[in-house]
Amino acid sequence: MTHFSLDDSSVFVVIGSGAGGGVLGNELAQKGHKVVCLEAGRRLEMSDIVNDEAAMFGKLTWLDRRMATGKPDPNFPVWGCKTVGGTTMHWTGACPRFEPHEMRARTTYGALPDTTLVDWPVTPEEIAPWYDKAEVRLGVTGRQGMPFLPPGNNFKVLEAGARKCGYTDIDTHNMAINSIERDDRPSCHQLGFCTSGCAVGAKWSTLYTEIPKAEETGRFELRPECMVTGIELGPDGRVSGVTYLHQGKRVTQKARAVAVAGNVVETTRLLLNNSSDRHPQGLANSSGLVGRNYMRHFTIQVMGVMPGKVHFHRQTHLAGVVRDERGHRPERGFAGGFLISTVPFTPEILAKNMITGGWGRDLTEVLDKYDQLAGMLLTGEDPPQLSNRITLHPTERDGYGLPVPVIHYEDHPNTIAMKEYAWKAGRRIYEALGAENVIEMGDYIPATHNMGTARMGDDPRASVCSPFGRTHDVANLYIADGSLFPTAGGCNPTLTIVALALRQAQHIDREVAAGRL
Repeated sequence: MTHFSLDDSSVFVVIGSGAGGGVLGNELAQKGHKVVCLEAGRRLEMSDIVNDEAAMFGKLTWLDRRMATGKPDPNFPVWGCKTVGGTTMHWTGACPRFEPHEMRARTTYGALPDTTLVDWPVTPEEIAPWYDKAEVRLGVTGRQGMPFLPPGNNFKVLEAGARKCGYTDIDTHNMAINSIERDDRPSCHQLGFCTSGCAVGAKWSTLYTEIPKAEETGRFELRPECMVTGIELGPDGRVSGVTYLHQGKRVTQKARAVAVAGNVVETTRLLLNNSSDRHPQGLANSSGLVGRNYMRHFTIQVMGVMPGKVHFHRQTHLAGVVRDERGHRPERGFAGGFLISTVPFTPEILAKNMITGGWGRDLTEVLDKYDQLAGMLLTGEDPPQLSNRITLHPTERDGYGLPVPVIHYEDHPNTIAMKEYAWKAGRRIYEALGAENVIEMGDYIPATHNMGTARMGDDPRASVCSPFGRTHDVANLYIADGSLFPTAGGCNPTLTIVALALRQAQHIDREVAAGRL
């Protein structure tokens, strides 16, 4: 097992082991660089993973204290993970690419009031080959020669209703879940409830793909249960090391460069909590934008009680998609678009959230027909707003003694208009098949797609990071997660995080070769 000295200042330190950190760390190791990966959570074995949401919740979920104002649940505003693999353990595996119009949001949508819409500093043409590499890396179905997953009943219902409504762009989705045996992992067993972690390892997660491959190089050291508290700067203003807590002890690892990939909330907290005379507003925050422009897709649901049995839980969670509403068609009354996907829920989740305030016969009549339920998830674009932001509570501290992050979020009117349209579109699909009952579920799920608090851009006054994710203020400090996104698009973010991490690794490798890093 590789072990680097704490005084080794030639190592790259990657903070976080999820989609961004796990991929970046492995890619740097494959290119010959020494990497120390610090992960706050513990490392699970495959035998720890069971197909049981309740059993896995405590093993995967980031449960340290967080607070919220505005719309989110003040006690559980964000659904992140604290485990090796990060949110690649909890994610559904859905891998759509950003559409070109979503990367040119300001140009396409115009000046949407009360937003900070911009075009990405990376063009669709520039990112296209990195999407190709990411899809090969993850084994995305329906892309790069990988066959689609087989259709389950929930998908068959969605497809039949959607075609009756005139939709045509429908399939079992581009999923980072093996449809055939690949990469020494089996094909999907259709166990359902993929957000519990995948008990057979068919779903791509850095826990059992990127991390072991990085370790095989002999140039990668994973340090789990290490909570980073500080990023140290040398007299030259460059990062010199990282300080973390492990088993109650404070430890400092010297570093050549650092990449922060803590998912948006923790990345933001780490930057803001590292203020100094040189960086009085927090690290890399001369623009004042760290923590601002926080984005989260809306994720609303529609449940249909169908005339026959569906058993919607017996298939890959999100293996079914209708893409026809993804485009930008302002005649619908909003900018941007949304995806319609399959989704199942447990009876427990439905009992808690399906009918807000529901009680008695209205609720039990639906739950009694659990085996007849079909379910869909509607995921839509969220425009950036300066007022949606993550800050640090001035007095409240968590178990590490760190300031508690406070997430403030409110829907933009464009989001509200899109949601109203999406609910009606979803309802039509099930009604077209003669559904006995259709229930529009609220936007109750804590944010799982978190983006935008350290946005990329060319102008240091209007962005936090360069187009390669290097902070404008500190030459050897990088960001490698969804914090980089200038806009949110109308799709799941993980594939784009991986594509950007692969691109960033090449950039870092070239900077080292050129003697600039």
